[in-house]
Amino acid sequence: MQACTALAFNLRRKTEFLVALADYSVKCFDTGTQELVSWMRGHESSVSSISVHGSGKYAITTSTDTAQLWDLDTFQRIRKLNVRQSVGIQKVFFLPLSNTILSCFKDNSVFAWEFDTLHCKYQLPTPVEGSVLFYKVFAVTRDGQTLVAGGKSNHLHLWSLELKQLIRIIQMPEEVRAVRHLEFLPDSFDGGSNQVLGVLSQDNIMRFINIETCKLLFDIGSPEEGISTAAISPNGRYIASVMKNGSLNLYSVQALTQEGNKPPPFMFKAVEDGPKYPPEADKLITKVTSGRSKGPWKSKQSKIQSRLLKLQENTSLENKENELPGGLNKKRLQALLKGFGEYPAKYRMFVWRSLLQLPENHLAFSSLLDRGIHSAFLNIQKEYPIKSRKLLRVLQRTLSCLAHWSAIFAETPYMPLLAFPFVKLFQNNQLICFEVVATVVVNFCQHWFEYFPNPPVNVLSIMENVLGHHDKELLQHLVKYNVTSQVYAWPLLETLLSEVLTREEWLKVFDNIFSNHPSYFLMVVIAYIICSRAPLLHCNQTADFEYFFHHRNNVDINVVIKEAYHLMEATPLDIHPQLMLDDFTPLTKGQYPVFNKYPVFIVDYQAQEREKIRQDEMEYLRERQLAHESEAKAQEQKAEDEVWYRKQKLLQEAKEQRQKILLEEEEKLAEQRQRLAVVKRELKIKELQLLDASRRRFLNYQQDQLQMELKRLDNEIARKASMREQETAAAVQDVELRWMELESQKQFFEQLIIKDKEAVTKEMKEEVEAHRRKVDLEDQHVQRLIEIDREEIQKALTVAEENLAKAEQKHIDTEWKLRAQRRLRRDDRERDKSYREIVELLHDNRVKEAELLKAMRETEEKQWEDVAHNRAQLEEEKKAAAAADGQRKQFLDDKTNDALELAEKLQREDGSFERLHDLKARSTERGVEVQQVPRSGNVCLNDLSTSPSSPHLSSGRRRAELARQERELMAEVWQLRQRLLSQAQARHPPAPFPATTSP
Repeated sequence: MQACTALAFNLRRKTEFLVALADYSVKCFDTGTQELVSWMRGHESSVSSISVHGSGKYAITTSTDTAQLWDLDTFQRIRKLNVRQSVGIQKVFFLPLSNTILSCFKDNSVFAWEFDTLHCKYQLPTPVEGSVLFYKVFAVTRDGQTLVAGGKSNHLHLWSLELKQLIRIIQMPEEVRAVRHLEFLPDSFDGGSNQVLGVLSQDNIMRFINIETCKLLFDIGSPEEGISTAAISPNGRYIASVMKNGSLNLYSVQALTQEGNKPPPFMFKAVEDGPKYPPEADKLITKVTSGRSKGPWKSKQSKIQSRLLKLQENTSLENKENELPGGLNKKRLQALLKGFGEYPAKYRMFVWRSLLQLPENHLAFSSLLDRGIHSAFLNIQKEYPIKSRKLLRVLQRTLSCLAHWSAIFAETPYMPLLAFPFVKLFQNNQLICFEVVATVVVNFCQHWFEYFPNPPVNVLSIMENVLGHHDKELLQHLVKYNVTSQVYAWPLLETLLSEVLTREEWLKVFDNIFSNHPSYFLMVVIAYIICSRAPLLHCNQTADFEYFFHHRNNVDINVVIKEAYHLMEATPLDIHPQLMLDDFTPLTKGQYPVFNKYPVFIVDYQAQEREKIRQDEMEYLRERQLAHESEAKAQEQKAEDEVWYRKQKLLQEAKEQRQKILLEEEEKLAEQRQRLAVVKRELKIKELQLLDASRRRFLNYQQDQLQMELKRLDNEIARKASMREQETAAAVQDVELRWMELESQKQFFEQLIIKDKEAVTKEMKEEVEAHRRKVDLEDQHVQRLIEIDREEIQKALTVAEENLAKAEQKHIDTEWKLRAQRRLRRDDRERDKSYREIVELLHDNRVKEAELLKAMRETEEKQWEDVAHNRAQLEEEKKAAAAADGQRKQFLDDKTNDALELAEKLQREDGSFERLHDLKARSTERGVEVQQVPRSGNVCLNDLSTSPSSPHLSSGRRRAELARQERELMAEVWQLRQRLLSQAQARHPPAPFPATTSP
């Protein structure tokens, strides 16, 4: 259900072919099994062309954006060629007869790649300015040496891939504006260097031109019946074209070229103005001219004006004889041959075809071919085993055509040896092969069959005379050991020297043979013998001579060819083979000539004898077949009779045996009936027993089922109990885990409270310590004022205050320990109670946790409120203490001034100045500054004795009061902590009471 965009055949497996479809895929089908072999994907646009390697193992598929190399054995992609979209690919294909890949791009660049390594070998240079055209179509000769490219122009570019340069620009007629397709016309005689190119243009006409002479040979199609596409058969005999109207036309190349094969007359061509090109392009451009008169369907406008010139009257007859088909001249060819020793391999087949003047009688050859394989060559593979089946088939057909042409060739035993070199050389064109062999037989094998079935004694005698004339010593040596011309000359003649020469040497020799008189062939054989005189003179046995002329030897073929030319010139006319042999005569056109230069009666007699022998053999075989058939039938009838009698005897014995068996069976039947009645009774009893046993077994089965059900229920109960225990254990583990979490939270909260308490305690301690230091300073100040007469009292009071403080501290510690012990006992009782209530409290843990958090937040808020309140009271107390301190300081300063004033008065009165001086000095050393105040008459001696005691007593009471307030504050903090802990323990499992320190 997909349109086809490209096809490719000639794969390694001949039944397979490749198809490129419109869905960008490539498929491989088998024509034998009619099945899909493989499916290859990878292109992103339509595949425009498929190129298959000469071995059939690889293929290249080309689209506009990529080219891909495939292995057709595994159908795997080997390499992919990607290009930019701005460039694009026109075509990628294999060059024939080489391992080179040619890639042509839309920017006119052409690259050659090495297939094995995929390295770039070379790139064709850019054409000269003025001759650039956009390449669209390409064609390559069969030898891969020449590339032709065309596009939207009437110009064709002819590239030499060997020289890697543009060698010619061919200008097509004016009617051609664009080229759609290019294809070379194969020829078996051009060695792959095709000369005829088919050009399909936009006007749907395909013109065939000679790229060397640039002549228009013929064309097919017309404007009314245009050609869509065309293809040429591999042998170049037919052209198939698909027409615009959908029909398929098949053209015969021979019919189209029949008029063109005639020698062209001399023409006078007028030079016309063409397009202007640079000087370099002008040297390359060659205009296509008409090579023949056009058909009646051609218009007069397409003709190129030309005028025929009259042949010169003084043209010699020799020049006419030397003119060969294809425009070659025999003398020039001979001069070329003498200069180079051989013809170019590229043009050898074309030259041979022209020298032998082959008529190419297609109809006559087809009639010979249609007669089938000759009876004389049906089993030729037994006598001549050839590995190549194609080569064997071509040899068989060629020999059969020769036998159908003349009966002598069916009886000639050396005919396969004579024809095999040409069959191997022209195996792709059987017509040319047959005509070459026929031409060689008619011209170069003259008088060979006159003494049939013996060797040509007359020809061998002539050769012996020539050998004796030029080398008597060698001839006498051969005669001495009874070596006749049938030993040293005939093996070389009947094999056409193919046994003793290599392929290149043989081709070079026959270049010279075909270019000279038929007698030159005999001279070549004699020259080979003369050039081998040194090894021949050392031979003294007949077997050595026979071996020498049937195997290759170390002989320089160029020397042999020169010696043959020397013999042609130095041999006297009376013994020269040219007197006996006729000049070269080509085969006649239309029908092949009659070949009867042989003793017909002998051939006919041999044919009759062979036919008689064949008929006798057929009669003998037929009679022997009949005898074998009769004997086989008699044996078969006898065997059938024996089998019938044996069967009858067996049947009679079987009948008697069956009767005896029948009587015995009747007796046995009666006995069996009696036994059967007994067995029935026994079976009835057994049946009742079995029924009873079955009923019991069913009851047992029901009982077993009930027991199994009970057991299953027990197992289920045990399993559920186990699951319940597991769930309980899991719940206990969860509770324990939750308890551990709560315990960790409690410890965390306790740590926070302890940290807060420690911080408050530290702060209070710092404040109390500061206050104590302050009080101590004040006490020291007062003490120093009254230490003169109150040291003992001060010491006693100090000791009493210290004892009192210690007693109060002991009382507080004892009370604290008692309360802590009571708390521990109460916690133990509450813990025992909580252990009993833990199961009941598990289900509402989360509710109580929420309540706990709420209570803790409320307690925390309340505590912060109490802390704020206490801080306010503390600030007020601090302010009051500061005011009292100020008043007390002012009071002490006043009293100190009065005391100092009184002391000065007393010093003046009773000489106590030194004592006051000492007092000031001690006060200065202890850091107490005594300020002198103005004298006042309001102070009396009674004030000095009674007033210092009052500040001292008030300072002790104040210190006791501060200590009491500190203890009360610490007690309140402790009570607050205990309330928090009791609230937490009421909602959480109790834990051991933490160790505490006294505040």
